[in-house]
Amino acid sequence: MIRAILLGSGYVGTYLAVGLERIKKGLVGKYGIPLAKYPLPYKIEDINIVSAYDIDSSKVGKTLFDAGAEIFGKEYDLPETLKDIPIKKGIHLKSAEGLPIKATGLEEGRSVKDAIDELVNEWAELKPDVIINVITTEEGRAYKSKEEAVSAILDGKAPATHAYAYAATQYAKQSGRKVTFVNAIPTPVANNPGLIELFNETGAIAFGDDGATGATPLTSDLLEHMAQRNRFVEFVVQFNIGGNTDFLALTQPKRNKMKENTKSSMVADILGYDAPHYIKPTGYLQPLGDKKYVAMHLEWISFNGFRDSLFISARINDSPALAGMLVDLIRLGKIAVDKGLSGTVYEVNAFFMKKPGPEGAKNIAKTHAYMQLLNWLGLSRYQ
Repeated sequence: MIRAILLGSGYVGTYLAVGLERIKKGLVGKYGIPLAKYPLPYKIEDINIVSAYDIDSSKVGKTLFDAGAEIFGKEYDLPETLKDIPIKKGIHLKSAEGLPIKATGLEEGRSVKDAIDELVNEWAELKPDVIINVITTEEGRAYKSKEEAVSAILDGKAPATHAYAYAATQYAKQSGRKVTFVNAIPTPVANNPGLIELFNETGAIAFGDDGATGATPLTSDLLEHMAQRNRFVEFVVQFNIGGNTDFLALTQPKRNKMKENTKSSMVADILGYDAPHYIKPTGYLQPLGDKKYVAMHLEWISFNGFRDSLFISARINDSPALAGMLVDLIRLGKIAVDKGLSGTVYEVNAFFMKKPGPEGAKNIAKTHAYMQLLNWLGLSRYQ
């Protein structure tokens, strides 16, 4: 069994929990989970979410069944087992600032250290193997050393993601249980030298950063297609608009910049030159809900100077796409722990993340990353 904790009980976390329980009951297939057809040491059914954390006062104290009813509606056939997964109060540190949420955090009225200590004590009882970070995108910077990281976190000058990541390392250190922290948002963890130093020191693992689910992995593979055929890419345009809370948060410039950094980091890595590009989330439109609109435009020079163009338009269910990837990341997190690894794991990050750690690691086409991942697992594409 794999015991998992969710940080964030919004669309992604709730879709993940609901989908897992429906798979266990045989109500739905395993599509959208990249490694579902391979014989991994852990089955999808082995995953148990034991708790979730949030700062939305309308959710804290309830369960993931309640969160599911809010999203899917009361008529939806939600698995009763979701009633056993509580939503506890998490760390705020202004992560919901500017959003229409009445937020409350563990650190209110006391020090950040005390809030983290409470988390670590709770996790010692819950015994998680994997902790999944799917809170709203927030601004954050990289630290040069563990001392700089710890100082910023305990002084309350770091984002919630970094406080949670630090808590994961302290849980591993104090409990003796190794843990994987899956960072599915852009705030740097796997690309953060100071934090990775802490993960290595405590034997914990960080996957990240920023789950790659829709247009970004498609763009990376199209760029590889151009590179393999020696076509000169003149420019790349990729943007999306959505109506969920994360897209609302991304209307704030500093949050949007974090997402732009992870989404656009692939261009020079794959092509070998930094083609002019506009790759970023561009807007929020509430009626779109969780089904985002995606548009792409590539133009390139082919043989004898001829110019060709590619246009793509799509509607993608945003949160289910990431939730399916997280099912594998939870299992891979436990596998990495079993392997005795620490720090971060490029072979996992390269396929699943927009900006794969460690810092300085290159983006590669997801088709290549997929083969590297299978090799890391000792699997064959055609078995």
